[in-house]
Amino acid sequence: MSNSNNMLYGNTPPFLGAINGTTDSIEKADVLIYGVPWEGAVTWGDYTGCELGPKVMRLCSGRYSGYLPELDHLDVFEHLTLADLGDVDVVPADVDETMNRIAAFAKDVWKTNKFPIALGGDHGITYPIVQGLTEAHPGKKVGILHLDTHYDNMPHHEGEKYARSTPFARLYELDGVVNESLIHTGIHGPRNKPATGRYAKEAGAKTVTVNQIREATDLRTFAGELYDMASENVDMVYLSICSDVLDVAFNPGGPADVNGLTSYELLTLVYEFASRGLVGMDFVEVYPQQDPNDISSHFASTLALYALAGHIKHGS
Repeated sequence: MSNSNNMLYGNTPPFLGAINGTTDSIEKADVLIYGVPWEGAVTWGDYTGCELGPKVMRLCSGRYSGYLPELDHLDVFEHLTLADLGDVDVVPADVDETMNRIAAFAKDVWKTNKFPIALGGDHGITYPIVQGLTEAHPGKKVGILHLDTHYDNMPHHEGEKYARSTPFARLYELDGVVNESLIHTGIHGPRNKPATGRYAKEAGAKTVTVNQIREATDLRTFAGELYDMASENVDMVYLSICSDVLDVAFNPGGPADVNGLTSYELLTLVYEFASRGLVGMDFVEVYPQQDPNDISSHFASTLALYALAGHIKHGS
């Protein structure tokens, strides 16, 4: 666990007791954590404040060890060393500059060839993160597993191309991303617009609805099938998770999206994906100020540990 001499800033500790990547060498680290405290152009009513997500997820992570008795008594921290690099220095109200800074930061992280976990921030951060990946590894092809209630593939939001509702439209356009290996997973509900499914189809991306997940005969086998779809004709697979893929019962600080995944279903999918090989991941759209018990921020620790447990299995 972190102590008062190992804070990233103020009273904010590194995530899950990681070494402080701003003061210690990260050479010995296997996993790099970084925050992207950004909320861009799209908010709805009082659903705002996800720029606080990285801070609160770190604060909540202080309660957790790396021990997962349900996964064959695995202790993640016996196998992996984590370093927390702190936050990308976003520029409030300057979208283009912030996107450039996220991409540059991510590019440097990707060049280390370690396993990165980005803590958002709104979903708009996924585009520059993957842009950084393609720039760090030119010529390599990327598939994406996108776990979300919504497609987030609108061409723009009132002219803004980098809003939280647009990142996958930008990824469709990005050289290096294979659209046919971009899998919108868990999609459901009427807060999607009719055009979004058409946009995905026209781009060549695939849609897997929440009902397809829930009605699969065996969730772990189905996770393998999803991974196979994302890994076809690519060199690496990236995982992007919006908190609202969870049913509102498991994500009480998020929008009231019903019929979502349970925490068990999401954790199982993430573990199975990671056990087959991911290059990195993000977790976005956590709204601490809507969530008085910080349920979603607490969930981030278990989510990260399940991903890392799968990463350990993949490397074994």
